[in-house]
This record gives sequence, C-alpha cells and structure tokens, in this order.
Amino acid sequence: MTEERVGTTDEGTPVQRWTLERAGTRVRLLTYGGVVQSVEVPDRHGTVADVVLGFPDVAGYLGSRGPYFGALVGRYANRIAGGAFTLDGVTYRLARNDGPNSLHGGERGFDRWVWDAERDGDGVRLSRVSPDGEEGFPGRLAVSATYALDADGALRIGYRAQTDAPTPVNLTNHTYWNLGGAGAGLATGHVLRIAAGRITPVDATGVPTGELSPVDGTRFDFREPRVVGPGYDHNYVLDEGPGGTGVAAELYDRVSGRVLTVTTTEPGMQLYTGDHFDGKPYGPGAGIALETQHFPDSPNRPSFPDTVLRPGGVFASTTVYGFGVR
Repeated sequence: MTEERVGTTDEGTPVQRWTLERAGTRVRLLTYGGVVQSVEVPDRHGTVADVVLGFPDVAGYLGSRGPYFGALVGRYANRIAGGAFTLDGVTYRLARNDGPNSLHGGERGFDRWVWDAERDGDGVRLSRVSPDGEEGFPGRLAVSATYALDADGALRIGYRAQTDAPTPVNLTNHTYWNLGGAGAGLATGHVLRIAAGRITPVDATGVPTGELSPVDGTRFDFREPRVVGPGYDHNYVLDEGPGGTGVAAELYDRVSGRVLTVTTTEPGMQLYTGDHFDGKPYGPGAGIALETQHFPDSPNRPSFPDTVLRPGGVFASTTVYGFGVR
C-alpha cells in the first residue's frame, strides 16, 4: 500500500492517491470523490490491463459532470422523483439535477468532495461528515467507505454511516467495467449474468413506477448468461434481497477471458450500459456499471426496502468485486 499526492481541487485542497496491490490485483483510489481510478488485473494469458473507465489525472474528474467514473455516490445514489420526499411529516426539497429528478446526491454529491483518508488494516478508510442540510438532506451524517483487497485479490468496499436525525441513505460505487481493457473497445458484447428475477420498471424520466416486474420473456432476463447490448439503465431486484452474500452478477469477456463477480449485501443493482457517453473520452457502450444499491426513489415508495437511517442506528453495507479468468 502506497500513498502519493496527485493534485489539488479548484479550492486548493490536496488530493491523494492510494495504491493497493495484492494477489495480482492493483487498485488506485483517489481521495477526491472516493474514486476507483484504475483496477489492473491479468487476462487468461497473464497480460495485465486496466479494466475500469476513468481519467489519467485529477483534472479530468474535476472537469467531468456526468458519468461519475469510479465515484463513491451519495447521500442518495440513483434518482429521487421530483427532487423531493416527505419524512416524518416534513417535506424536503433537493436539487433537480436530472430533468425533474434528483440524481446521485444532487449538484454536489459525495463524488465531488475530498475525503479524509487513513490506513485501516490492509485497506484505506475514507471518511467525511455531510452536514445537516447538505444538498437538502436532513441530519448530520458521518460516513465512511473502506477499500481493501482480499487474499485472492478481490476488491472489498465496506460502507458505514450514522446520523443525528432521520435521513435517507443509499451509497454505491459507480465504476464502469470493460474487461477487455479501458478504451479497448465496447463492453457491450460482454456476457452477463444477474441473479434477479424482477426489475423495478421506470417511467420516461428513469424513476420507478412502483411495480416489481418479472423478467421472464423480456430483454431484462439475465438469469442465464447472455450477451449484454445497449439500452439498459434499470434496477434489478436481487433474488437474495437485503443482507445477501451470494453472487449478484457475473460479467465475462470472451476475448480476454477475464471474469468479474459481484457479491453484495444490498437488495438491488443498477445495470447501466453507458449509452449517453459523449466520446470525451469514451463513447457509448465503452463500459458497464453494476451499481449495488437500494432501490431508486425508495423515500417516496413505502413498499420498497426502507432507506431511512435514524439516530442510534448504523448503515452498513458491503460489496465485493472478484476477479478471475476462464
């Protein structure tokens, strides 16, 4: 594990990069946005490549407003309809930064802050305090994300948060994967399996309708491995539900032989195929995001798994990205 200074924000705050290496996996993390900047793993012939999309320097992330490459996303990942929700009888207004909706924490979500960093055993613990009222959310939220490499080289991210007032919390990592190598071609074309028999269908603005629709006989059915094409930005209802520890998804590149497995304690996972990339620096389909999460718009959907954290409680979530070849 090494640490180095790699730049500053526009406000002059230093940004550090931490490098973790174990069992053939090398991961580089930025304190800016909790970004997973690179993940280097070998293919079936032992050739190493970076398999996540990102920028070569801090300036790229500072100047990017849309794709959330590799970022730690919060206070609420995904969409909240109409940029508003009501909690305990009080209505809270959020920034509408995605058409009529709030997306990924608002105008300045967790992805646009420099986090404090410290060693935590074999990993790095990033932490910050989101003050009461930040981006319209209630409560002072103390939040951390610990990144570590397991003995087999898997990347483990553990999230934790506590609050002094009731508030919705939904955290995820927004890495885009291309197992052939970043910039080496399309990730659409990889083979994907998702352990989910239902999705939360969405309206024209990307917000769930409230239904849980079976995937049987539809293009959303990835229960058996098949090639993934473009046109996905949908939340899957994982079969194991909250607290699960089985494999939620598996992504496979037939050319390189690289395999990514995703396990999570979260009840959902957003599949996004990067259809809106503008070519700066990647075009549509260059990477696939597998965002483990609670469901979009849960604060407005009482039937969805609860995302409200209350004083005295602890938000805890773990996602593991495993790497292999076949």
